Amino acid sequence: MTRAEKEELVALLSDAFKESNAVVVCDYKGMTCKELESVRHLAAENDAHVRVVKNTLASLALANAGIDDLQLKDTNLIVWGEDQISTCKVADKAATEFKGKFTMKSGALEGKTVDLATIMAMAKLPSRDELIGMLLNVWMAPVRNFTIGLDALRQKKEEEA
Repeated sequence: MTRAEKEELVALLSDAFKESNAVVVCDYKGMTCKELESVRHLAAENDAHVRVVKNTLASLALANAGIDDLQLKDTNLIVWGEDQISTCKVADKAATEFKGKFTMKSGALEGKTVDLATIMAMAKLPSRDELIGMLLNVWMAPVRNFTIGLDALRQKKEEEA
C-alpha cells in the first residue's frame, strides 16, 4: 500500500468515524474468510460498516475523528454506524455466533470512549422499530379493551333476550 493510498484510507475512515454515532473495536483472531464475510453481511443488513484496518492507520483515523482513547492492539476489526443500538447489536451477535474467535474489546458512542459493559447494554436494548411497536401497542390497549367490553355487553344482552 502506497503512502497516498494510506492517506486516502485515513481520510475516508476519519470522515466515516466523525459521522458515526457508534464505533466498536473487536478482535477477530482465528476467524475464516467466510466467517468474516458473514459478519460483513450482518453489518450491511443493519446499516453498519465493518473493516479490518492496520492499527496505526485506524489510530490516526480515530484521532482525526476526535476519538483518542481507544487502544488498538493485536488484530482489530472495526464496526461503525449511525445507529448506536444496531451497531452494538451487530458486534454482540457476531461475538455470540463466533464465540472464542470474535470478541468485543472497546468502543465509542457519540465520540466518547465507553467500556465494554455499556456496549453490551446497548446491544440488549430493543431497536427503534421494536420501541415504536411497543408504543403503538400501549396506545391501542384502551381501544382494544373498550371494544372487548362492548362485545361482551352485546353477548350478554343477546343471552338475556
